[in-house]
Amino acid sequence: MKAVIMTAVGGSEVLQLQEIPAPIIQKETEILVRLKAAGVNPIDTKIRKRGSFYPDKTPTVLGCDGAGIVEAVGTGVEKFKPGDEVYFCNGGIGGPVGNYAEYAVVDERFVAKKPASLSFAEAAAAPLVLITAWESLYDRARLQAGQKVLIHAGAGGVGHVAIQLAKLQGAEVCTTVGSQEKAEFVRKLGADLAILYKQTDFVQAVLDWSNGEGVDIGFDTVGGETFYKTVSAVRVYGDLVTILEPEPDKGNLKTARTRNLRISLELMLTPMLLNLVEEQKQQAKILQQCARLIDEGKLKIELTKTFPLAEAAAAHELLETGSMTGKIALIVE
Repeated sequence: MKAVIMTAVGGSEVLQLQEIPAPIIQKETEILVRLKAAGVNPIDTKIRKRGSFYPDKTPTVLGCDGAGIVEAVGTGVEKFKPGDEVYFCNGGIGGPVGNYAEYAVVDERFVAKKPASLSFAEAAAAPLVLITAWESLYDRARLQAGQKVLIHAGAGGVGHVAIQLAKLQGAEVCTTVGSQEKAEFVRKLGADLAILYKQTDFVQAVLDWSNGEGVDIGFDTVGGETFYKTVSAVRVYGDLVTILEPEPDKGNLKTARTRNLRISLELMLTPMLLNLVEEQKQQAKILQQCARLIDEGKLKIELTKTFPLAEAAAAHELLETGSMTGKIALIVE
């Protein structure tokens, strides 16, 4: 099959379209999926630059997110049959099991039916950001109706989903964006306040919006100094969730301790990294629930740009500009 493999650690030029053996079903609960599209996420560019989680397994095919059509099923498969349209977040962190390819083999327990209202490209762009936003707000921060939430980078992949999930729960949402165009975009998603962080001190804007108290929940999708600055925008005894590893040289947690914040780290890849079957099954359930919300018109995925599979390098280059609204996907012909 054709697949984009990572020929070395480095820049986008290390991504090359090559022929590799197609995966085969080895366990009775596995399904073979003919991929129609693959999502492109920041984790893909990080692995490309830093190296695979499994450097001894080669070739390395990136791409955690996939969507396609079930081609064959193992003898113990119960939920799916050939012809079913599915989407999932599985593979892509090392070895020849990523989704920048024509085929993927996935355990049926980690897969969900594709939202009927989405194209394959839209569906492929969705799983990682859906799970990340869901786990961050609902599982880590335990978001409740009526709470105030700050979501950073609300026009981005995770951010634009997080705004919608927060509003569905009955929360009030403020979010940071980099331009007027992005401000209009997040308002259409339901954001109550769009803060142009390049022109405005977001901490002061949040305090003004929350009558000086701070938000109940701060959701950091940016990292670095933004994580530490957000501490002062969260109310005493509030929650701060980040999807990045805090950098000690960018700040300290003295103010967070004084304010008695509950700080949570979110990494939706943990179940896959640690081979936690029950947790991967739970993530598939999240995708099932999101598919229902999408098909009911209550949740949308903003797919901004698509590239042919062979142009994965160009997709990485665009993502690394850091100015993307929504998501990118690769089309597998």
